[in-house]
Amino acid sequence: MSRLHRKKEHVEFALKTPQSTVGNGFSDIYLVYEALPELNLEQVDTSLDFLNKKLKAPLLINAMTGGHPEVKYINRSLARVAARAGIAMAIGSQTAGLEDSKVRDTYRVARDENPDGILLANVSALSSPDMVKEAIEMIEADGVQLHLNVAQELAMAEGDRNFRGTLANIQKIVSLSKVPVIIKEVGFGLSRETIKKIYDVGVRYIDVSGQGGTDFIRIEYLRSGRDYREKFQNVGISTAISLVESLSMDLPIVVVASGGFTGESDVACALALGAKLVGMAGHFLRIVTEGSEQCLNERVDIIIEDLRHTMLMVGAANLRELTEKPLVITGKTAEWLLRRGIDIDRYSYLRQAGKR
Repeated sequence: MSRLHRKKEHVEFALKTPQSTVGNGFSDIYLVYEALPELNLEQVDTSLDFLNKKLKAPLLINAMTGGHPEVKYINRSLARVAARAGIAMAIGSQTAGLEDSKVRDTYRVARDENPDGILLANVSALSSPDMVKEAIEMIEADGVQLHLNVAQELAMAEGDRNFRGTLANIQKIVSLSKVPVIIKEVGFGLSRETIKKIYDVGVRYIDVSGQGGTDFIRIEYLRSGRDYREKFQNVGISTAISLVESLSMDLPIVVVASGGFTGESDVACALALGAKLVGMAGHFLRIVTEGSEQCLNERVDIIIEDLRHTMLMVGAANLRELTEKPLVITGKTAEWLLRRGIDIDRYSYLRQAGKR
């Protein structure tokens, strides 16, 4: 099967496939309510600086698609939504565009529609430095996501089977790239051990992309007509767990949380834990394809307004203050983190910003 056709199928099956039956862990996280916030809602500020640009809210429309003429409209709409709302966007894997110049416009459209916004390129962590450079130039990217998708590749009939040399390749790309490199998982999370390895080769930005959202093993099994039967459900790390694991190391890294977010209280919880941005892909994809661009505009507005309301309810006037507010980690998430030797009690009290 051609890569071009596969790009179209991934969107089709992502829309048909429900999110992972394993939750992303944020139902175990509770913010401590403040009945006397001493704030006016007008004071609550969700803006931040990221990659030397200003965002109006800590949201990322995460990597979804590109590489087929029939999905160009999706990237166009997503870019327009990002530009209007002042949020970041990543495009889908650009390998198809690197191999076939005729489909590059399906990616480039994102920059054309959002000339001043934050836009992230996306290629495999096994890509050559020259390919990464070309992907960045294709969309004038502010940063580049290098995706790690071992589970998906193994489930894909035509996928890769050899992953040796990935870490050395990442190190080479980091040393040569003129824009920040973000290591991104694809729905199965990053552990402390993995994060330490990539930190040691120079990576300072990660997207945990944990379990709980789009299930790419299921998608690949359905694409090939094989029997899925909930395979590998006990392999993978939930988004909440992966986020706390990444921050527990107290390394100077910027962490993006993605994987199974729906834009409810989970966004505020991730930011309170210490995520810089919250990324959403599947949730936004369904809205823009089954509804419209305007529907997605309205949904993003609601998510941002709900975040502001939640911040007021815990007494946080800005995102820095939100990271200082107490929260309680319970359930399976707490059990996992405790078994991994991570102190979760320090989240339960007022915290100094940056000290987790």
